[in-house]
Amino acid sequence: MKIIDLTGEQVEEIEERLEEYDEKHITYKMDGFIRIGMEENGELIAGLDACVTTFKILYVSTLFVDEKYRRKGIAKQLILEMEKRAKKMGVNTVRLDTFDWQGKEFYEALGYECVGHYENAEDGYAEYFYRKSLA
Repeated sequence: MKIIDLTGEQVEEIEERLEEYDEKHITYKMDGFIRIGMEENGELIAGLDACVTTFKILYVSTLFVDEKYRRKGIAKQLILEMEKRAKKMGVNTVRLDTFDWQGKEFYEALGYECVGHYENAEDGYAEYFYRKSLA
């Protein structure tokens, strides 16, 4: 045996094989995205991107509000709208991660539970992992 660099085709093959394995444990499929934003005078000032993964989980990959619009409730509006849409899709859990300088207190104020974190003192950051049940 030896370690090799994978080609694009080999990466696809490994991903397909993992998906086949996972299907033995996941008895249903869900797909979908929630991609919403906020505009003012035609300018995009905020946005949220999330995708449905396995086990009725919605993963929030991006939430951003332009700096001059922060602390005005825009992110909260986006999260609440996302949760409403997620429930309609059949999602029962939301998960996300954030760095210590981003939205830790914000997510906690909206009822998200910190389920883990780590600190990297060498590089000067901490990352937090959150979940919220929508059931």
